[in-house]
Amino acid sequence: MRRLLDEFRGVFEGNAYMHRVSTTGDRVASFLYEDLYALGQSPALISRADAGAIAVNTSNRIKGKRGRRGDGTFGRVIPTEPPKRLDGLHIPRGPVASLEIGAEFKIGATKLIAQVDRVINDLVNQAKVFRSLSPAAICVAFVGVNFADEYTGHEGTRTFDAKVPPSREAADFAARIRAEAGRHFDELLILGFRATNRPPFRFDWVDAKDVEQSYSSALVRISAEYQRRFG
Repeated sequence: MRRLLDEFRGVFEGNAYMHRVSTTGDRVASFLYEDLYALGQSPALISRADAGAIAVNTSNRIKGKRGRRGDGTFGRVIPTEPPKRLDGLHIPRGPVASLEIGAEFKIGATKLIAQVDRVINDLVNQAKVFRSLSPAAICVAFVGVNFADEYTGHEGTRTFDAKVPPSREAADFAARIRAEAGRHFDELLILGFRATNRPPFRFDWVDAKDVEQSYSSALVRISAEYQRRFG
């Protein structure tokens, strides 16, 4: 029931986090649905997943609808195109005809204040797109915020050391995200972590107990909302 958190940890732990890789958020966000299934508090979600009636769309599109892609697009499958089941996963993958849950995942690793306006705009605009695709959609956002005292960025073959430690800007970055983007989502979680992105590539939560409790609580609320809106 914490596969999303473990997948996010794996972005940094034991390897270099590469900036500007667009598939990172997709991969992490997709595990939200595995955790909802494992929680077992929405009979509608579980029965539809078992029947192959819902899926995660790995291309993050709704067939026949236009809109900016999200990181985790989840909804009813296209009846004429059965979804695929992957080993170790309960939620099938495939194209979807409607949006029931939309998730967005952002990572603030370094240069936090320099990018905060862009991150807020991306989050707010994505929430609007989710609701334009389906007014009933449950909108979820996760924002990883780095509180490390030093950091090395990796972009392709280029590396750069942060001139301003992420820890100096992290609290302000997180506060602005909550204040300006939080109201646009049913759930917005700040995931505070520490990662220098330097060998041996360690990763730590700022407060592991708080992260796990906050995430588990969000799963309970999302499950209840799914059952209420789509059950």
